[in-house]
Amino acid sequence: MPNHDKTEKATPKRRQEARRKGQVAKSPDFNAAVVITVGLLGVALTTSKFVNATGNDMVSTFQLIAHPGAATTAYGLHALLDDAMSAVLATVAPVAGACLVAGIAVNLLTTGFHPSLHGLKPSLSKLNPINGAKNLFGSRVPFEAAKNIVKVAVVGLVAALTLIPQITGLGASVGVTPGALGTLISSSITGMVERCVAAYLLIGIVDFAWQRRRTENQLKMTKQEVKEEGKQYQLPPEVRSAIRRRMMATARARMMAAVPQADVVVTNPTHFAVALVYDGTKVAPEVVAKGQDLVAAQIRRIADEHDVPIVADPPLARALHGSVEIGELVPEELWGAVAQVLAFVYRVARRRRVGV
Repeated sequence: MPNHDKTEKATPKRRQEARRKGQVAKSPDFNAAVVITVGLLGVALTTSKFVNATGNDMVSTFQLIAHPGAATTAYGLHALLDDAMSAVLATVAPVAGACLVAGIAVNLLTTGFHPSLHGLKPSLSKLNPINGAKNLFGSRVPFEAAKNIVKVAVVGLVAALTLIPQITGLGASVGVTPGALGTLISSSITGMVERCVAAYLLIGIVDFAWQRRRTENQLKMTKQEVKEEGKQYQLPPEVRSAIRRRMMATARARMMAAVPQADVVVTNPTHFAVALVYDGTKVAPEVVAKGQDLVAAQIRRIADEHDVPIVADPPLARALHGSVEIGELVPEELWGAVAQVLAFVYRVARRRRVGV
């Protein structure tokens, strides 16, 4: 859902951070279309070489077959293998090399050289089957499916419009020599492939333009964000560091002040601590404090001082700490685990009230 408050173009700093995270416009269709186009050109330029190499290889093979005794010796088999490898290297290697260079070049030209290890960082949310199901059945799946159907339909239509008019000319090919028939079929196939590749290249260009527009919209900022970033750049580095430390200290103090009002603190039990509040007015509990190691110990200490229940649930504590920021609601995939913790806390509190 687009945020209508984000009306300003991304600043250089925002773009740099996005590139560091690997958030750049990418179109697999455009990259594939360019590679296929280069491969087709490579095949067209090396056709005569391919025919000659294949013909020479077949002649050598038939000559060895004509003398079974020589063909079955180690020398004969080695000669067959050498001829086959020479034919492959002479025909396939140049085309494969051109496709490899084209694939690398189109990636560098469209996205630039921005290596990022952000996507390799371990994350528990990537192992969550519910998140995986969302990727398979999320809101973008119908759009991607429709886009793939349109691509297949367009390329199929171009192929049909190329071949159907030539069906009426098949009758004229009766009685022609094998060489002439091969030339006719080759010409028809080449024309169809060229038109299909041109259509796919056009689809790739449109998809790349759409991906760039989508990425630009995702990187847009609010006017307040642009103003705050401008203020930071105008200040000396020492002042910016001091402001950052003060903001972190203020945020931590505000976070610790919210711990006494928490309904429960979920712990690792020693490395992580996450404080949750659920007042019934929101669809899910809210994370009001979280921390690791020393900060987690401080959260546990404050919770213990104010009789806030502390529940040890290492998997849930790690998942909450890694995927939910302070002030955010617990995501849907963790509702079940959090509900069990809250139900346990409420049962214990009820028993204490009735003196059981």
